[in-house]
Parts: sequence; C-alpha cells; structure tokens
Amino acid sequence: MSSDRLAKLTKLLALDERDTFVLYALAQEHAKLADHVTACQFFDRTLAVDPLYCYAYYHKARSQQAMNDLAAARVTVQTGIQAAHRASDGKALSELSSLQIELVEAV
Repeated sequence: MSSDRLAKLTKLLALDERDTFVLYALAQEHAKLADHVTACQFFDRTLAVDPLYCYAYYHKARSQQAMNDLAAARVTVQTGIQAAHRASDGKALSELSSLQIELVEAV
C-alpha cells in the first residue's frame, strides 16, 4: 500500500529534511504512483543535498521520460554521467550510459 509508505516516509522526513535516503524513497514512491512531477521534485531535493546520489539522476530521467520530456531526460542523464564519473560509480555510469543510448534512439 503506497499511501501507507508515503505517510511513514513523510514522518521520517520531518525528523531530518536532508535525509537523502528518505528523499529518494519518497521520489520512488511518487514515481510508482505515476506522480512524476512530484517524483522529480523529490529527486531534485535529493540531488540538492547530495549531487553524487547517482541513481537519483537515473530515476529522475525515467520520470521525465514517462512525462514525455525527452530533452530534459537527456540533460538529466548527462549530468548523472558526470556525477557517476566524479563518484567513481561504475554501475551507475553503466546504467546511465545505457539510458542515454535509449533516449538518443527515442528521437
């Protein structure tokens, strides 16, 4: 039940507004509910606290893709690739690079 998870996560966020795990989890829950605008807002909040939270870029781009905003998704992926390089996160780099190819082919 997503609304129950949202309520619990919102309570946790009240304890620490900069908790990247909770911000990211809230973004994911909103994305699951197809509330991609709110999901992107929470991904942005996650990245404002930790610009190297690489999977936030990936999933933000997926939400942007779901909203058919491919130009924004491409920018998000490129920024995420740069962050993955800085973080030395090879797995995130690989997934973001694959998504980048997918988004280029979606032209």
